[in-house]
Amino acid sequence: MTAVAGAPPEAPAPAPRKRPPGRRGRLVPYWLLLPGILWLLVFFVMPMVYQASTSVQTGSLEEGFEVTWHFRTYWDAVADYWPQFLRSVLYAGSATVLCLLLGYPLAYLIAFRAGRWRNVLLVLVIAPFFTSFLIRTLAWKTILADSGPVVGALGALHVLDVTSWLGMTAGDRVLATPLAVVCGLTYNFLPFMILPLYTSLERIDGRLHEAAGDLYATPSETFRKVTFPLSMPGVVSGTLLTFIPASGDYVNADLLGSTDTRMIGNVVQTQFLRILDYPTAAALSFLLMAAILVMVTFYIRRSGTEDLV
Repeated sequence: MTAVAGAPPEAPAPAPRKRPPGRRGRLVPYWLLLPGILWLLVFFVMPMVYQASTSVQTGSLEEGFEVTWHFRTYWDAVADYWPQFLRSVLYAGSATVLCLLLGYPLAYLIAFRAGRWRNVLLVLVIAPFFTSFLIRTLAWKTILADSGPVVGALGALHVLDVTSWLGMTAGDRVLATPLAVVCGLTYNFLPFMILPLYTSLERIDGRLHEAAGDLYATPSETFRKVTFPLSMPGVVSGTLLTFIPASGDYVNADLLGSTDTRMIGNVVQTQFLRILDYPTAAALSFLLMAAILVMVTFYIRRSGTEDLV
C-alpha cells in the first residue's frame, strides 16, 4: 500500500521501558564486596582498635593492663625514641633514592631495549623472592665481611675514606654501620621499585618518542620531557612501595647494623617481645603509622600524579 500524499507520518513506536533492577539485583554488588569487607574488619580494623586501646593503658604484665586513657605515653615515646624515628626516615629515604637510581635504568632497559630477553630479565628481577628474606639479608654479612673482596675494593678505591667522613662507615669496616643497613634495605626492596617502573614505562606509546625525534628533540630532551613525566605514576608507586616497608623494617638493622643503627622497628620489637611494655610499643606503632601517612599524603599531592591522587 502506498502512503496517501499529504498524510502526516506515523509516529514511531515508543521504546520499551527498562525495568528497574529489583532489590536483589541492587544488593548483588554489596554481597560481592562482603568477603573483602569482613577480611578488612577482622584482620585490619579490629587489630587497629585493639592496638589503639593498648596504647592508652597503664599497668604491668604481672598486675595486668587497664585502659586509663594515658595519652602521655605518646609524648614519652617521642621524647625517648625520636633518634630512632629520624634514623628510620633517613635510612628508608636513602634506600628509596638508591632503588630509584638503580631500578629506573633497568626498568627502562626491560621496557624498551630487552626485546626477546624481556621475560628472562623480569624473572631475574623477581628471582630473589624465591629465597627467604632472612637468608638474603644474612648473605650480605658475607658480602660485606671485613676480609671480603667488596670491602677490599672499596678501601683500595678510597671510597671508605669518603663514607667514613660522612659517618656511613667506621674506618675500614662496613658491617655494623649505617652503610650496611642501607645496602641491605636497597637490595631487599629493589624489586618493589623496578616492577612498578617497568609497568609504567611499558605503557608508553613508542610513537611518542618518534614524534619527539621528528620535532628535533635530542635523546636527553625526549627522556626529560616525554619519558620521565609519563612514567611518574610508576615512580610514585615504586617509591611508596619501597619507603613504607623500609621505614618499619627491623631485620636489616638487626643483622647488618649495631646498637647505633637501631631503627624504630627494632624498638617496637624490643618493647613488644623483650621489655613487654605493650602500651609504649603500641604508641610507637601508631606514631610511625601517622608519620608515614602524613609524608605519603604530602608526597602524592606534590607529585601531581592523577593516577594516585
